[in-house]
This record gives sequence, C-alpha cells and structure tokens, in this order.
Amino acid sequence: MGVNIQFSQSYYWLNSWIFANIIQLATQDFCDKFIDYRMDPGRRLYDQMVMAARCGVANIAEGSARHSTSIETEMRLLDVARASFDELQGDIFNFLLRKNAEIWPIGHPDREAIWQMRLDAPQYSNSYLHDAAKHILAQKAKIDYWLKNSDSQTAANALLVLCLRENKMLQSQIKSQLESFRQTGGFTENMTAERLEARKAQAVAAKSPACPKCGKPMLKRMQKRGQGQGREFWGCSDYPNCNGLRRIGTNPD
Repeated sequence: MGVNIQFSQSYYWLNSWIFANIIQLATQDFCDKFIDYRMDPGRRLYDQMVMAARCGVANIAEGSARHSTSIETEMRLLDVARASFDELQGDIFNFLLRKNAEIWPIGHPDREAIWQMRLDAPQYSNSYLHDAAKHILAQKAKIDYWLKNSDSQTAANALLVLCLRENKMLQSQIKSQLESFRQTGGFTENMTAERLEARKAQAVAAKSPACPKCGKPMLKRMQKRGQGQGREFWGCSDYPNCNGLRRIGTNPD
C-alpha cells in the first residue's frame, strides 16, 4: 500500500464529528438552563457533563487526525470518545430518574423523529472552518425543537437519543477502521514495506548476487544472535517468502 500522509483535519467531513459538535452545543445549553445550584450546588455535575461532551469531540478529531500514521491510535481515541458519550448519557439518564420522568421508549414519536433524522452532506469550500460552523448549526437546527424545549424532560430525552446515535456511529467507525487495518496494515507495517522496497531497489542497482533459491536480488543482513552474532551475510530480498542465504564472499555462480 505504501505510506500516504493525509490532510489531518479531514474529520470535518465526518458525520460522527458533526454530530458530536451538535451534542456538545446542546449539552452546554442544557446545563446552562437546567443544571442549577439546587441540583448541583458544587457545579461538579455541570463541569462533568460539559467536559464529557467536549472530550468526545476532541478525541474524534485527534483520533481521525492520526489516521495516516496510526490506525491503532485512531481506534483507541475513537473508543475514548465513545466512552465519553456513554458517561454523558449516564448523567442525562440520572437527571431523568431524579425528575421521576419518562424515558422515551423505542417507537415514541419524538424519539423516532430524532433517531431517523439524517444529516446533510457537507459542502465545503476552501473556507472549510467557516463552512463547517454554518453546517453544524444548520444540522442542529433540525433538532432544536426538542433540544431548546423549555421542558427539561423533553430536552434531556432528546440529548439521550443523540448520545445513543453517536455511540452507534462511533462503533461503526471503529469497526470500519479495524477492517481497514486488516486489509492494508498500519503505519508501521507500511513503513517497513516502504523500507524493504527501497532496499530491493538498491540491491538491484548495486548488482547484488541472486538468491540461490528464487533468483531475486539479495540484501546484506547481519546475524542478530548465536555464535555468528554480528556477522554479515546475504539474505533473499523476498524474505520471509523465501529464506535463501549466501555467505559474503562466496561465488554467486
């Protein structure tokens, strides 16, 4: 596959990041309106909810920015983001329990309306920061009827549904990255492949001896263990597919 360093802010086009920003904005508004001193005298719940939403957005961005250099790191950070939204979901769930409120079941018309709402595809120009801000607010406006509702139970239920949807988005994204890793490997594997290809080209240019088993050019290698540790030898450039060897100084013919 080779190594390809991509644009590090490509996450602006991810629905999971756009949706996460909607959740962050909605959480900030919800806490300002409904998490008051009577429910949260020390302001710890307010801070935890706002920070959980903020961490979700930040980890999606950081993870996706690492896609080119470490798919493993990307998957780990996406999973951290998923855990952050799980934490936020738990706080909202507890808020509704304290209110002795109904949590919308599957099939509830409001729940289904939010669950089925689809985001528009981003249409960004070179001013993608400007365009992304407009796009996020336009998508949030589709749900503002519930998110900005004066009834705290309606707003909380809406946020709960958004957290559930975000969780499923991130789960699908992690599974997709895992499949990509299985197919193409990660940065370390591809860097190794790039290095081997460069060494093969050097071997051909230097007219190194041909492998006695498969005929491909050989590379100078060094024995790493045993009695001959540190001794150089010729090894097949197609290793591990071929394990042909020659001693340095032997006649190639």
